[in-house]
Amino acid sequence: MRTTLIAVLTALLTAPLSPAPLSPAPLLPAPLLPAPLLPAPLLPVPASAQQSPEAGAGTADKPVPEHLLRQRIDWTPCAEPDLAGLECGAYRAPRDWTTPKDARTITIAVSRLRNDGATRSVLTNPGGPGGQGRFTPLMLQSRQRLVDSAELIGFDVRGTGASTNLTCGNLDWELVADPRDRSRPNVKRLYDAAELQAQACQTLSGDLHRVVNTEQTARDLDLLRHLLGRDRIDWVGYSSGSWLGAHYTALFPRRVGRFVLDSNPDLTATFQTMFHDYFAQAFQRRFDVDYLPWIAKHHDTYGLGRTPEEVRRVYEAVRAKLAEAPLPLPNGTTLDTIAFDRAMFRTQYRKLLFPLVTPDLADLARLLGVVSSSKAQQPNPPAPDALTELHALTELTRRYPDAETATLFAVACNDTPFHGNRKTLARDAERTGTRYPFFGYHQLLAPCAFWPRPELTLPKPTGEGAPPILMVQSERDPATPIEGAQKSHKALKNSRMLTVQDEGDHGMYAVANNPCVDQAVESYLVDGTTPPQDLTCPGMPLPAPADLGEAVMLPFLPIGSPL
Repeated sequence: MRTTLIAVLTALLTAPLSPAPLSPAPLLPAPLLPAPLLPAPLLPVPASAQQSPEAGAGTADKPVPEHLLRQRIDWTPCAEPDLAGLECGAYRAPRDWTTPKDARTITIAVSRLRNDGATRSVLTNPGGPGGQGRFTPLMLQSRQRLVDSAELIGFDVRGTGASTNLTCGNLDWELVADPRDRSRPNVKRLYDAAELQAQACQTLSGDLHRVVNTEQTARDLDLLRHLLGRDRIDWVGYSSGSWLGAHYTALFPRRVGRFVLDSNPDLTATFQTMFHDYFAQAFQRRFDVDYLPWIAKHHDTYGLGRTPEEVRRVYEAVRAKLAEAPLPLPNGTTLDTIAFDRAMFRTQYRKLLFPLVTPDLADLARLLGVVSSSKAQQPNPPAPDALTELHALTELTRRYPDAETATLFAVACNDTPFHGNRKTLARDAERTGTRYPFFGYHQLLAPCAFWPRPELTLPKPTGEGAPPILMVQSERDPATPIEGAQKSHKALKNSRMLTVQDEGDHGMYAVANNPCVDQAVESYLVDGTTPPQDLTCPGMPLPAPADLGEAVMLPFLPIGSPL
């Protein structure tokens, strides 16, 4: 078996399924020390920033202490190698915006791609929910027109990254059992672990977990707008960054500039619906319509079947073999069905991962005796540059190995209600898993069934009072399917949708190498030209087996985020 099975597939297996690092860890939680708060010096705020944060439409005013309004971000070159070229800083925000008497504060870590002549700030977010976002300006730095027109701002949302952290004690409940095994003992084990996950997240994070949600983060961002000295901010948000951006427009419509919502969740749905029902259906579609036919088309390279159904049978046979006996790997880890599912799940996010991961699937099929080694040619090895970038991604997630998991659960479980219990969870898993076996048995948010949710009612984004918003959406996006995006488009008044046809990648602008998309977005984002009506762009073709160049380098965010 090729050494890339260790270097590529194992890296995908152990990298987070979401921005939350769901990495191998013991079932019993091991407490982590909270990340240190970064100082935000109290310096006079520039005259251009005297406009204080506004109260959101239909919401009560949230007064901000004067000393927080007058702080100034001390920008210095970022110390982390993977943030080279950016400046970093931090500021303090109220720990709980809804309780003015609570004088405690948290730290929000920020970054910027500096532009001294810029009069606009474009805030960026990679999704998650809960993804570290200080690196996102680097994703956009190749878009020269954008870089010349504005300063690009990244940030780690409250709870994660270099901001004040949450923790779940490194617990990963999904590692305990194969969700396709619906035997009574296995199902009990799964939901026991989900309940323990909820308890660990809330116990080890103290009361901070109750104030990590989209409304609190949106208010953090409006304070950031004030500290940047802007009357309005512009926005590029991917995946659940679209959710966050849309809710900012609901709270602060008069502070909205040019907002790009790329890869859109359903603003009318709950996180439960999005992570369970939508995921099951949309990932199955991507797998069936794009991935299986692509492998069959390249049978001469991979030897996994000449038709999609032949490939499916090989895929299921590989998984069944791993269910019978997990495969020990030379690096000391073990490849089981849970790790296998995660790697293949992540592969669906971007077409350029197809040629990076499929050679390892072929190696597995031969190693486990599912196909004969004589049927396939030796696949081309991944390019060293791609492996280097993949290593950089895994190092980024290891630096803060648990906070993203905790923030993911806090936001998803706090923002919207979660309905059900063990019995209904089991029923729903069997229903969706039977119909959509690729990932339908996985219930990423099962811990929310055991999560005491604080009283929280998010304002519904309607677009009312805000300028027109540009939405970007691919037709077969597996994580934020177009059906939900279309509902959001209908809900957001005066929004425009750019639909990328015959395309299944998650994350389009500046990361999909689609000139039509990039030009259309920058006409709006840079030039300020609102399309008179909805737009379409053609998708990019699926890669050839040897197309490995920037498969991992570009899209940190879509690979690692469920939303």
